[in-house]
Amino acid sequence: MNRILLILLIAAPAAVIARIAGWDPILVFVLSAVGLIPLASLIGEATEELAVYTGPRVGGLLNATLGNAAELIITIFAINAGLLELVKASIIGSIIGNLLLVLGLALLAGGLRNGTQFFDRRNAGLNATLLVLAVVALAIPSLFDVAVAEVPSSELLFSEGVAIILIILYGLVLLYGFTAKESDKTVTREAAAEHEHTARWSLPFAIGILIAATVGTAVVSETLVGAVEPVTIALGLTEFFLGIIIIPLVGNVAEHLAAVTVAIKNKMELSLAISLGSSLQIALFVAPVLVFISLLFGERLLLVFNEFELIALLGAAVIAAFIAQDGESNWLEGAMLLAVYLIIGLAFFFLPAGA
Repeated sequence: MNRILLILLIAAPAAVIARIAGWDPILVFVLSAVGLIPLASLIGEATEELAVYTGPRVGGLLNATLGNAAELIITIFAINAGLLELVKASIIGSIIGNLLLVLGLALLAGGLRNGTQFFDRRNAGLNATLLVLAVVALAIPSLFDVAVAEVPSSELLFSEGVAIILIILYGLVLLYGFTAKESDKTVTREAAAEHEHTARWSLPFAIGILIAATVGTAVVSETLVGAVEPVTIALGLTEFFLGIIIIPLVGNVAEHLAAVTVAIKNKMELSLAISLGSSLQIALFVAPVLVFISLLFGERLLLVFNEFELIALLGAAVIAAFIAQDGESNWLEGAMLLAVYLIIGLAFFFLPAGA
């Protein structure tokens, strides 16, 4: 972890102290958001160190499972607080953020530094196809909800059925990545190969850091979620805006920086693996798992999104899929993705509550 992230780590205990002392909820929210950034980075770093000891296959599974651990923890506490709209907005926001913001910054920075960049069309095309499929699968319950909702029990069963299918598909994606022949690697395996390095931490230390960072993330996430409602009232923001923009940024900043960094190093294959792979993980694993986790808290999280979220999601997926099809990228494509992200951000910022 670099020095800047270590300094930001101070915000984590400060947020907890601020909440206990009853300080301004806006300050509590800001400190919590800042504190979660280095904690999420520590989870990712510890996972990579463990992957060195466990080998590429188990390491790949660890990365696939814990890649969005911080955001998963945040959403679990949001579910416990009954903020289901915030949770659904953060699911959409995470996918959009990876496809437009992260990929856009990577293409822009990489293109300005290296000119036209190239990557494997087969791998990118496969992931783009999976992404569009996942987005369609997430959209179907929303489109059919008007009819299905007439029977309340069917509405929940429909979302649960879709969730199970998506989780199975995610398992098949991982299986394909682990068993593909050397001449037909998937993005998951190629990313793992790019990440190969010698261990800097001992195994007990890596496990200890992972546990400590996870516990810290849970504590700070509860603090963050507890400040959501006062912040929305004080600043006049909506849960949609917090979920679409703020929460995904907090949970994925370290991963965002990694995608941009490797793009600058002209490793666009790995950059695409990070952005597209993280989006796939959210759509195929995190969102479906949250459907069942919500039941543990007596809530009903349905895979039903409003029309604004669906339009943004489908638009982002289609644009990213087109860019991934030709096997090359440039800075202008990155600028276009960022422009769409900013437009979506503005739209949700001005979207009134209850719209």
